[in-house]
Amino acid sequence: MQFVRTKIEDVVIIEPKVHGDDRGYFVETFRADKLEEFLGFKLNFGQDNESKSSKGVLRGLHYQLPPHAQTKLVRVIQGRVLDVAVDIRRNSPTLGQHVAVELSA
Repeated sequence: MQFVRTKIEDVVIIEPKVHGDDRGYFVETFRADKLEEFLGFKLNFGQDNESKSSKGVLRGLHYQLPPHAQTKLVRVIQGRVLDVAVDIRRNSPTLGQHVAVELSA
């Protein structure tokens, strides 16, 4: 898998490598040790959720403060979504900036 930095330091795009043949495919979607190596610090990734949305649905406006802040991992297995992250951290050098990425199966 490949990791891509964005203009917001804590937003990283993970591009998995899909290994396919006539039987189907295999893809490693997340690997904590590789992401920790890329980021340079340990992760605390403790929950994985899945949701299904109909076309045109706006899902999720997430904002948490410590000690309830969470790391988000967004993956699309069918269709496509526009995933947007906005930096609203008061002391951040990228305050007010956003990253928008179209994710697709």
